[in-house]
Amino acid sequence: MRLIKCVFLLFLMFSCGEDQERIFPEKTALTESVYSSVTVQPDSLYRAFAAVAGILDMNLVEEGEIVRKETPLAQIINNTPKLNTENAKLALRLAQENYDGSSAILKALEDEIQAATLKFQNDSINFFRQKRLWEQQIGSKIEYDNRRLAYDLSQSNLSLLNSRYDRTKNELRTQVQQAKNNYEASKINTRDFTVASKIDGKVYALFKEPGEIVTTRDPLAAIGSANTFIIELLIDEVDIVRVKKGQKVLVTLDAYQDRAFEAKVSKIYPQKDERSQTFRVEALFDKAPVILYPGLAGEGNIVIAQREDVLVIPRSYLVNGNQVQTEDGLIEVKTGLQNLDKVEILEGLDQDTPIIKPEQ
Repeated sequence: MRLIKCVFLLFLMFSCGEDQERIFPEKTALTESVYSSVTVQPDSLYRAFAAVAGILDMNLVEEGEIVRKETPLAQIINNTPKLNTENAKLALRLAQENYDGSSAILKALEDEIQAATLKFQNDSINFFRQKRLWEQQIGSKIEYDNRRLAYDLSQSNLSLLNSRYDRTKNELRTQVQQAKNNYEASKINTRDFTVASKIDGKVYALFKEPGEIVTTRDPLAAIGSANTFIIELLIDEVDIVRVKKGQKVLVTLDAYQDRAFEAKVSKIYPQKDERSQTFRVEALFDKAPVILYPGLAGEGNIVIAQREDVLVIPRSYLVNGNQVQTEDGLIEVKTGLQNLDKVEILEGLDQDTPIIKPEQ
């Protein structure tokens, strides 16, 4: 009976050993990559906003339309800026007339100056005549003093009028310049009611219908490149230090399930998104699909390293990250490149040593 039990135990042990999966390491090419979800977007995609509030009069373009830079996209209604422009134009015209001297302001001053000049000339003649007579001891001292006082007063009055004229003219010149500035500013405000494209591109979306209220916080349209698309990738912070510009990217899109497209990393944004703990990376297609739409989604793998003819094992056969199970027990290995399925073995294992898959 004892012999039967021993044989039975040996049979169980042998059977269990036979059930464990064994494989041999193999040599093959291995590619290490960083995985990411991808979204395709037009290059230079932006949302157009109005600089002023009002009511949308009409959309001047249609979705899908190709536009040039400065092409009007939408027209907004608001009568206040138009009235302000008219008022500014009238104020400019009045200021210009005042400055040019055709109004009563400078003309009246010029008439006063002309009269004061004639009086000064007359008082000057009388004073100097009386002065010569007084030097010859002809005439009275009172008459001499009166002539001198009249001369001094007319000279002072003429000087004051000239100063007043110059000051008034400078003020009018300043008023003209201010009126010009106000008029130009009002015209700019009027132009702000027409929203124009900032780039050559394509209209991908219109967000408002005619009659709707428009504010400066509401986008009116989405404009982007018509031909150039970028691939947006969100890279986990643990992988971002291995990503470099120019690295190859293999992209599969849900819309093209049977094809893989090659691209290259073109830009790495240094700011981390705290909510998702990821970094944004952009890539450009080497040869883009013929038809692309904004928002197409898929998957991408950024190729970090590639090696040919390396010794690899499945990642599922690793124990504790640096050991494998053999028929002689656990042995330590040194690993190299890794991807989702396989890992490179640099030291500790050869191609002729079978390894056992660890129990889950």
